[in-house]
Amino acid sequence: MIDINPLLILFAAIFTNNMLLANFLGMCSFIVISNEIDTSLGLGQAVTFVLTITAVINYFIYHYVLVPLDLEYIRFIIFIVVIAAFVQLVEMIVSRYFENLYYSLGVFLPLITVNCAILGTSLFMVIRKYGLIQSICFSFGSGVGWTLAIVIMAGIKQQLKNAPIPEGLKGASITFITTGIMALAFFGFSGIVSIQ
Repeated sequence: MIDINPLLILFAAIFTNNMLLANFLGMCSFIVISNEIDTSLGLGQAVTFVLTITAVINYFIYHYVLVPLDLEYIRFIIFIVVIAAFVQLVEMIVSRYFENLYYSLGVFLPLITVNCAILGTSLFMVIRKYGLIQSICFSFGSGVGWTLAIVIMAGIKQQLKNAPIPEGLKGASITFITTGIMALAFFGFSGIVSIQ
């Protein structure tokens, strides 16, 4: 276990080491869903919830099952299975209690399973040798950072609807340009704290 204050890890995961804007993990749903603020916020909350809980579950499985049995080499498979099972549970809950959000997210809710930011978070916590509290702060911060990025993008896209954008830059092109500018803005926080 490394000795970094969990609050520094939380802050860094949101701003300086943002899973989406620094590591570019979870870009697929970020680009497609970020058209409406409400939908983006709903997906961000679902990703944050899944990311935090699965990282904690994966932490316990890794340290108390895989390491003692000398099975670290199957961590990818185990982490993916845990994430897939937990996303199914979240999908059932959202479809039952938040029907409007369920229909607005459409196919992207089950695709949280393959959101590489979630798997990346579980792998980063193992590679960086975080303790339990550090893992919780890192996973929650990663989810909050991902949510912050997608909500900001949704707000920018809504403003761009009325902007005079050249025909060749409409759609994915302006989204990638905007994402790059957002990444540069978040890069400005990198002098404050880094957890790499």
